[in-house]
Amino acid sequence: MDKEITMQSMNVSSYFCPTKVFMGVGAHQKIKEVVLELGCNRIFIAVDAALLKSDFYLGIEKLLEEAGVEVAIFTEIEPDPSAHTVEKAFAVCMQHQASVLLAIGGGSTMDVAKAVGILATNGGRIHDYEGIEKFNIPPLPLIAIPTTAGTGSEVSGSCVISDTEKNLKMSIRHASLNPAKIAILDPLALCSLPAHVAAHSGIDAFVHAFESYISLQANLITDAINIQAIELISSNIRAFVADRTNLEAGLNMLCGSALAGMTFGQTGLGNVHCMARFVGANYHLSHGLSNAVCLPHVAQFNLVARPEKFAKVAVAMHQSTQGLSLQEAARSAVVAIEQMCSDLNIPKRLRDVGATPERFDEMAQACTQANYNRWNPRHTSTEEFKQLFEQAY
Repeated sequence: MDKEITMQSMNVSSYFCPTKVFMGVGAHQKIKEVVLELGCNRIFIAVDAALLKSDFYLGIEKLLEEAGVEVAIFTEIEPDPSAHTVEKAFAVCMQHQASVLLAIGGGSTMDVAKAVGILATNGGRIHDYEGIEKFNIPPLPLIAIPTTAGTGSEVSGSCVISDTEKNLKMSIRHASLNPAKIAILDPLALCSLPAHVAAHSGIDAFVHAFESYISLQANLITDAINIQAIELISSNIRAFVADRTNLEAGLNMLCGSALAGMTFGQTGLGNVHCMARFVGANYHLSHGLSNAVCLPHVAQFNLVARPEKFAKVAVAMHQSTQGLSLQEAARSAVVAIEQMCSDLNIPKRLRDVGATPERFDEMAQACTQANYNRWNPRHTSTEEFKQLFEQAY
């Protein structure tokens, strides 16, 4: 009996999400109620510059004014934001003596706001907190309003900041302290999103859910969340990319993205994200596009390791699997993924996005060193990573 209990204990897993989520058309109007509940009279706003004159942002400013809240605005946020950007944003926040943070934008904007919140209460440089749970004082409360349906950063426990001196990305992770305190999912925030950004970020959200679902660290709760995310995203991404003012599709995409954001930090991701890290860095592609190009090739590679889960993915993607063998049903998931990417005009090959093969050896070695074998369902050698890059090419 003791041996049996010990073996069972080795399989104990957990799930946790500390973020309160408001969702729906017009959910941004909750901002007035939220800041009053937080007792906020000074707020620091990190916002994508392109949104400053939008009706959506101006409506939020008006609500904050009605609540008697003084604002300080920071817009100098680049893709893959640097530690230098965080330092500039932090200086603005401190000068304003803000007690609450508001992020309105994509993953980069939310990452900067998270980093500012950490520094405001823990001090030091953001470099000090690279890794897992390297800070223990709760950051300033963050309200996050995503304007892309992709990263899930509003509910995830991580933020990624670039160290431009060392030319690497720092991942700062804390499952309980790093997610936003409040997330507001309002499809009105998505209406001005360019179609290609909607497609690439939407595929990124799908990959979060898909790789988390087949992860070695998945559990019953994350499985339930991820299969719902896969269904929401795959069923709505085409309509959303075709028309970003389709509020039903937009809300479903936001919720699917957030669901995946609640899980992947706890289960880890897999080879798609592993390869995409180095595709993006070497060929200067967006994270979403890098994931999208790699996805079908890695899905085919991983199929043999999780056929039963691939078959369930096929059902979630509304493929007919009745009468099929397990392997046939599993393969139909890969077909569905390929069709989704094709419908969204995702380039089929790395060569189509400007990649060249001379770096594949180096990239394969980097993938091995990154050790996504902790999570990817099929153990992958350096030679197999090279073969995957070549197949994707």
